[in-house]
Amino acid sequence: MGNICGKSENEAFTQPGRVLGSAPPQPQRASVPAHVGGPPRILGGGGSPAAQGNSGDTDDARRRAAEAAEARAQAASAKSSGKLGAQLAAQKKQTRNDTLQEISNNERRQRDADEAAQARVHQ
Repeated sequence: MGNICGKSENEAFTQPGRVLGSAPPQPQRASVPAHVGGPPRILGGGGSPAAQGNSGDTDDARRRAAEAAEARAQAASAKSSGKLGAQLAAQKKQTRNDTLQEISNNERRQRDADEAAQARVHQ
């Protein structure tokens, strides 16, 4: 059996191999510094370290983010999405019992239609 994507010749083995440990030298890696300067910073803070330490800034940012999320949610719910949106809203308003009743009615109608079709075939 052959490899579909492979080459017909074994080009990898046409050259002589090399001895273990005779590989070209690898570049040396730089060591990680033990201490990185500066005070700890808060993600999403301003540019200066003094401005980042204020908890009022983070509270204000959270408040603004919450307001933006509420505005997006209200804008999404306020959009008129046409016929499908109205159907979806009506479906979301249905209770579990309403849904089960609707399914039951659909099954009854389907059974009645099947019985009527069978009666027509046997006549």
